[in-house]
Amino acid sequence: MLIFRLLLIILTINILVYTAITGSNHGWDLVSVFFTDIAAMGWPGQFNTDFLSFLILSMGWTMWRNNFSPLGVGLGIVALFGGIMFLAPYLLFLSFQTKGDMMVIILGAQKTRI
Repeated sequence: MLIFRLLLIILTINILVYTAITGSNHGWDLVSVFFTDIAAMGWPGQFNTDFLSFLILSMGWTMWRNNFSPLGVGLGIVALFGGIMFLAPYLLFLSFQTKGDMMVIILGAQKTRI
């Protein structure tokens, strides 16, 4: 669990620093660049489409894990737009909340009760 938590911390710091540098150098208009690359049907667009698929999957899992509650839907929307900036800290939080129980981290407490 220690290595998993360290990975989550490294991923969070990495994306925060990278985003700050990229935003400072190229501006903060990510959305138009993202969808323009997709519309161009090149490799950057293929990568963005693949990434968007992961974001949608992350959103769905987050909502499902939280039983589609209002909080779960809200967290899912944050997952869609936040990417790893949301998912890594969320998983880190869950790792402490669940005392490192990966079954509960992945499924949620209600789904692991027998």
